[in-house]
Amino acid sequence: MSDTERTRAVVTEYFRRLADRDQAGLVALFADEVRWDIPGATDLVPWIGPRTTRAEVAEFFATFDDYIARDRFTVHRIVADGQDAVALGELRSRVRATGQLIESPFAIHLTVADGKITRYVLLEDSWRVAEAARP
Repeated sequence: MSDTERTRAVVTEYFRRLADRDQAGLVALFADEVRWDIPGATDLVPWIGPRTTRAEVAEFFATFDDYIARDRFTVHRIVADGQDAVALGELRSRVRATGQLIESPFAIHLTVADGKITRYVLLEDSWRVAEAARP
């Protein structure tokens, strides 16, 4: 199996476990050390920002539903090349604290090494997310 095929398999499995809300399974796909980031206004949006360990990724998945009511998360395409993959899609969620709706396209850049996710960067409409989270 080539690097590209392995990367695509891990990324596809990540999205399957995400859809199944399998938190333990999701966390198991990450390396002990990871470069994770969801850029944006971290002062307004407590669930975003950088993380560097599998334990911090586990905390994200354990607390995310406290902040967000997920409605739709659709992956339209996964493009893989070697150890890198980009997933393109769209999401719709409601911020629990404000009741505001977030709708945004997204791109997620993932890097897979030795069968584990070592990099995860989610790009979305961070302005819209911040506005929805603003009290």
